[in-house]
Amino acid sequence: MTARSTRCTTAKTRTSRLAAVAAIAVAGSMLLTACGDQTEGGSTKEGGSSSAAASKAPLFSKLPADIQKSGVIKVGTDASYAPMEFTEGGKIVGVDPDLGEALSKQLGVKLEFVSGTFDGLITSIYTGRQQLIMSSMTDNKKRQEGLDDNGKKIGKGIDFVDYFSSGVSLLVKKGNPQGVNSLDDLCGKTVAVQRGTIYEDTFKAQAAKCGDKKLTIQAFDTDAEAQTRVKAGGAVADLNDYPVAAYIAKTSGGGNDFEVVGSQSDVGLFGIGVSKENTQLRDAVKEALDAIIKDGSYAEVLKKWDVEDSAVKSATINAGK
Repeated sequence: MTARSTRCTTAKTRTSRLAAVAAIAVAGSMLLTACGDQTEGGSTKEGGSSSAAASKAPLFSKLPADIQKSGVIKVGTDASYAPMEFTEGGKIVGVDPDLGEALSKQLGVKLEFVSGTFDGLITSIYTGRQQLIMSSMTDNKKRQEGLDDNGKKIGKGIDFVDYFSSGVSLLVKKGNPQGVNSLDDLCGKTVAVQRGTIYEDTFKAQAAKCGDKKLTIQAFDTDAEAQTRVKAGGAVADLNDYPVAAYIAKTSGGGNDFEVVGSQSDVGLFGIGVSKENTQLRDAVKEALDAIIKDGSYAEVLKKWDVEDSAVKSATINAGK
């Protein structure tokens, strides 16, 4: 499927991964740090909640004791993927923060979103700096098992509570001057992409397929930079999750900068990342997700952001491939 992967093993990635609109994305990217483990503020929530109030929430008692005490779950994100997560008025907004707010009502604690670069988010779970990841991150075996692109073990891996389904799409300059309609049309051309994402993996696989008709890949720290490269004509296409690509095409430059071409591919699941050592938190989040799916608040969030087609029917754990 879509999304972002793990390269910053000592210091970021996004598998089944969504991007900010020109102005919004650039503003959001300025808040990003060098790595997800060095995140800075921009949370949608502040502070904790009292035990007396929180204990009334349906699933408060299912949370680990330290989270019950603090009243906060720290959530790592890369706030540069509108409409999934992006910055607006100094706050992190979008599908994921809104889903986080719905989950918080079930759990009785605040979900505090903090922005960092995508390929550092998994590291932030390893170090304990963040307790969850909600960042359009594709759930796949590589991330579950802590493997790099070559299958080498580089970390413990993380678990995922799967909450969203999406495919990837090509984003090109308005008017599609290079006539790109599929990955095969990219052979002999230059593309731009965010480093450490599954999108980069997809381009690398296509480059191997292109053979002597070389596909040149330019990788950037943020998708906003990749978009800028395409807009300037330095690359013919960017690759992103369909909801993100569609949002960018609709809003950037008043809809005059980009367009989405071809059909969606690599449909997969986005997951909420959590440490393999924190199964209690993982299971509580899964139960909370099932609860908001059942009570309709999950559907309301997806409708608000026009991404209803990406809804899942129930929460699953590590269902990505």
